[in-house]
Amino acid sequence: MQRFRIGAVTDEFSPDIAIAAPAMRECGMVGAELRVIGGRNILDLSDAEIDDAMSVIGKNELRVVSIASPLLKCTLPEAPPVDTRFQQDIFASKHTYEDQPRLAERAFAVAKRTGAKVIRVFSFWRTVAPEAVFERVVEALRDMADQAARHDLIIGIENEHACNVATAQEAACVLAAIDHPNLKVVWDPANAYVSGEKPFPSGYKLLEVERIAHVHAKDCTLEDHHAVWQPLGEGDVDWEGQIDALAEDGYNGFIHLETHWGGPGGNKLEGSKICARNLRKLVAATAL
Repeated sequence: MQRFRIGAVTDEFSPDIAIAAPAMRECGMVGAELRVIGGRNILDLSDAEIDDAMSVIGKNELRVVSIASPLLKCTLPEAPPVDTRFQQDIFASKHTYEDQPRLAERAFAVAKRTGAKVIRVFSFWRTVAPEAVFERVVEALRDMADQAARHDLIIGIENEHACNVATAQEAACVLAAIDHPNLKVVWDPANAYVSGEKPFPSGYKLLEVERIAHVHAKDCTLEDHHAVWQPLGEGDVDWEGQIDALAEDGYNGFIHLETHWGGPGGNKLEGSKICARNLRKLVAATAL
């Protein structure tokens, strides 16, 4: 018996959904998160292409939990300079600030088509002075939450080390400023760690479990302040403690693998399978 339902960002297994979906199912996963399929961002796929992907997902008895969109993963105009210390992973998305309204509309449509209840978003590329753009980030997220409410969806702001909301502390400030039932956090402890925060227990304690929509699982060590991705459970993040705490606090969402580790010999598929096995062990029911 498992304490949590588990899944993955599908392209962490393979950008080919026909490879990713059965591999995920074989690993005991029931949830899927869509980001890149066939080398293209999910929001750039046609309805027909999404339906084809959903056919494969359905045959493998997976449920789409979240759309891992690139919303607000762009430069905010008329803001302080972008902090170039952080690698900006775009995952097949080269969209600009001007593209955001169109992308948001498409994200809501894709969520409806796939049955996803969470749309993951960001907080613009991190500037050298995040506090200077706080109110503009809040304004953008509040607007998205208002739109999500009309669609009965959740906007999940992910703490991302290359964006203005990078840590649990920064996420907690945003949530405090936006008391909105349709805005929650996608909690990523490894991203918080890369940003200089101790994610568990320090960072996690700043978050209300009721406002955690989703959890991303990956692991790393730091080398000269840069992430060196590792198999889940073998890096510096206290995943055992984190998952125990989520269970004790009544978190009832999914925990999704976002491997990042390149795998043995550069075999990312095998790497994700290894991390999936580790995740299953971590969520296995134990005496708490």
